[in-house]
Amino acid sequence: MIRKMRQPDDYAAVAPLLNTIWSEPTTAERLKEEEDKIPPGKLNYDEADELTGWDRPKWVAENEHGQVIAYAIAWRAPWTEPGTLIHTVVVHPEHRGSGVGGALYNALQLWAREVKASRLIDFIRETDDRSLAFAERRGYVKERHTFESVLDLASFDSGALDDSILGAERAGIRFITLAEEPGEASERNLYELYKVTNPDIPGYVGDFPWFEEWKKWNLDQDGVRPEWIHIAKDGDRYVGVVTLQRNEQTQAMYQEYTGVLREYRGRHIALALKMLGVKTARDCGAPYLRTHNDSMNGPMLHINRDRIGFRAEPGSYKMVRALR
Repeated sequence: MIRKMRQPDDYAAVAPLLNTIWSEPTTAERLKEEEDKIPPGKLNYDEADELTGWDRPKWVAENEHGQVIAYAIAWRAPWTEPGTLIHTVVVHPEHRGSGVGGALYNALQLWAREVKASRLIDFIRETDDRSLAFAERRGYVKERHTFESVLDLASFDSGALDDSILGAERAGIRFITLAEEPGEASERNLYELYKVTNPDIPGYVGDFPWFEEWKKWNLDQDGVRPEWIHIAKDGDRYVGVVTLQRNEQTQAMYQEYTGVLREYRGRHIALALKMLGVKTARDCGAPYLRTHNDSMNGPMLHINRDRIGFRAEPGSYKMVRALR
C-alpha cells in the first residue's frame, strides 16, 4: 500500500532505508530536526509558468504487515532552479524487484505532473546498476558525475603539506575560525563569501538562499560548530573557507564546503584551509574525513586526491528527466 508519510511516526522506519543508499548514516531524530526547520509548502509559478516556491511531500510503501518497506520524497526550495523537483526513491533491499519502487515512483510522478514541474532530478550511486537502469527506463539521462573521496586519518602523514599553511601566512593570509570572530557581522561576511564562490562549482544552478536560510542550513546544522569553520583572511576580508561537519554515529567528519575567492586562487589557500580541516578532524578523533567533488572540478580533485591523498570512493550520477 502506498500512502503519504506520517510525521514524525515514520521517521524510525525511513532512516534505515536512507542508510542503505547514503554514504553517511542518519537517524530518525536528525530527519525530524531537519524537517522542523522547513516552513509549510507553498508552490508558485513565475512569469514563464515554471514551478517555484517550497514543498516537500513524502510517501511510503507498506507491506501486508504494515511495515514500511520503501520511501519517496520530492522537494524544492525557493532557490531551486525554476521548474525543478529533486527526489529520492528508496526500497528495502529485500523488496527490490517486487514492483513497489515503480508504484511509489508513479505516485511521486503523478504529483509532479499535477504541480506542473518541468523536470525531475535524482542522485543515484554509480555502483547501483539496478537503480540506474530503473531511472533510464523512465527517461532519465546522466547529466553530471559527483565523486566521493575519503581520507583515513589514522594513517595520514601530513609531511610537507603543513608548509602550505605557513606559506600562506608568510604571504599575508591569516587563518581563524568562526569561533574566534563570533557574531552576526562575521556570519554575514561568511555568507557573502559562500554566495560569491558557490556559482563557481561546476554544475551549480539555481539561486542562492537568503542569509537566514543559508545560516539555518550551514551554520546551525547538526554537527557543525564555529570552531570547525576555518576562514582565510586578507586584512579584514574573508577570502576563503573550509567547513567541517561531524556525524555523531560514526564520529567521522565531512568536509562540507571549500571556497576561495577567484582573485586569491593559485596561492595554495585552498590547500592550507583543507590541511587545517584535516588537523581539526584528527584533533577531534575522527577516524576519517569524507568529501565530494563534481567530476569537472579538476582543481579541487587535484588538491584532495593528488596533493592530500584522499582515496577515491564510488560517487553518484545526477539523473535528469524532462517532463515537458
